[in-house]
Amino acid sequence: MNHLHSFSKPEHLCGEKRITRVFTQGEAFIVYPLRVVYLIEPKNQKESSTVLVSVPKKRFKRAVKRNRLKRLMREAYRLNKQAIIEKLMDKQLQIQLAFNYVSDEEMDFAMIEKKMKLSLQKLADKIDLL
Repeated sequence: MNHLHSFSKPEHLCGEKRITRVFTQGEAFIVYPLRVVYLIEPKNQKESSTVLVSVPKKRFKRAVKRNRLKRLMREAYRLNKQAIIEKLMDKQLQIQLAFNYVSDEEMDFAMIEKKMKLSLQKLADKIDLL
């Protein structure tokens, strides 16, 4: 399987300290229904990007719906991440990303993927400016 289109365990942002650092030191923007929090820094680990996907229990009480939305967001990221990964590798940077779902309505994959592409494009533009 092609590495560009995978989403392996090392690409998952985990660990309370690392997650807290992204939310305290990182910057954020919203591409509705996604709130993107990111922290860009010089490369010091193998993976160029680590990603966290979350859907709040407050908005979606049923785990089935939360899990479905998280699955759709991960899939949209997995399919569209290559441009941002290439930019990070060129500049020897790494990014830690958190995608939070902020809408009250459940959206379909086409819409989530469209918004994911927009947010990744916005991130790519920010990387270009560094």
